Amino acid sequence: MKLTSTLTGIALALGTAVPGFAADVTARISLQLPLKSHLGQNLALFKSEVEANSNGEIAVEIYDSAQLYKDKEVPAAVGSGAIEMGVASLTRYVGDVPAVDVFYMPFLFNSEEKVRKATAPGSDVRGPIDAAIAETGSTVMWWQAYGGAIMLSKDGPVKTPADMVGKKARVFGKTLGDFVTSTGGAPTLISGSEQYLAYQRGTVDIGMTGVSGVKSRKLWEVMGTITVTNHADIEFIVVANTDWWNGLSAEHQKVMSDAALMAELTVRNKVTEIEAGAYAAAEEAGMNVYHPTADEIDAWKAASASVYDGYRAKTGDLGAQILSAAEQY
Repeated sequence: MKLTSTLTGIALALGTAVPGFAADVTARISLQLPLKSHLGQNLALFKSEVEANSNGEIAVEIYDSAQLYKDKEVPAAVGSGAIEMGVASLTRYVGDVPAVDVFYMPFLFNSEEKVRKATAPGSDVRGPIDAAIAETGSTVMWWQAYGGAIMLSKDGPVKTPADMVGKKARVFGKTLGDFVTSTGGAPTLISGSEQYLAYQRGTVDIGMTGVSGVKSRKLWEVMGTITVTNHADIEFIVVANTDWWNGLSAEHQKVMSDAALMAELTVRNKVTEIEAGAYAAAEEAGMNVYHPTADEIDAWKAASASVYDGYRAKTGDLGAQILSAAEQY
C-alpha cells in the first residue's frame, strides 16, 4: 500500500498519471522549466489531448525542471533517441543550424504581428528552419511562444548600453552574447535552470530572460528591476526523435500532430496575456519595471548593429534568405 502511494505521488509530481493498463506507446518529454510554467502547462495540455484522443494507447510523461536533461542537452538527447521528445530553446540548435538565431537579431521582431508571421508553420522564416533541424535527427512538433527578451538587474534599470559596459550578463545563446559584447558587456552562458543561483551568487550582474520566467522561477527573490527592452523574440520548440516518430502508426501520428497544432495555437494566442500577468506578479513581489524611452531604444539599436553583420557572415545563404524574408514583415 505504501509503495502504491509512493508511485502515485511520483507520477503526479511528474505531471503524469498512473495508467490502469499499459499504453502501446510512451512519449517521454524533457522540459527544463517547472511544470507550473506556461510551457509546462502547454505540455500538460498536449498530454491531455493525446491520451484522451488515443483512448489511452499513447502515454505522455513530462519530466520537468531539467530532471533528465538540461536545455543545452536536449538536442543531442532527442536526436540520438535517448529520449523520445524534448523542449529546447530554439537557439540550442545554433551549432547545427546557425540561422535559427534570426530571432535574436536585435529589435528585428518588434511587434506581435511580425512574430506571428515568422513563426507560422511553413512561413518563409520558420519553414527552412524546421527543415534544417530535421537533418539533426529530430522532427519539430510545435513551437512554444515565450515572449520578448528582457533585462534583469539587482538595483537600477539597464537603460542604455552605457549601463552594460563592464558588466557580466547572463545569455542563453551565442548571438545574444554578441549583442551583449557589442553593447560593452561580458556575456556568460547560463542555462535557464541555473539562473536563480547565478543571480543569487552574483555570478553575473545582469540577467536576460523572458518575463514569464521571472514569475515561474521567482527571480524577484534575487533581482530587483526589469528593463523591458524586448530586444529579441524567445521561442522554444518541442522536438521528437525522427526514427521514433517514423515508427509510429499513421493513426498515432495524427493524434499527436493534431494535439501539437492545438497546443501551439493555444500558447501563441495566450502569450501576451501570460506576459502581462507575469509583469503584474513581478511588481506585486516588489520589482521595479522600467520601459526604455524611444531614444534609449535607438541607442541600443545603434550599438548592436554589428550583430547583423556577424549573423550574415556565420549563416551563409540560408541565413541571408531567412533574414531577408524576416525584414519584409
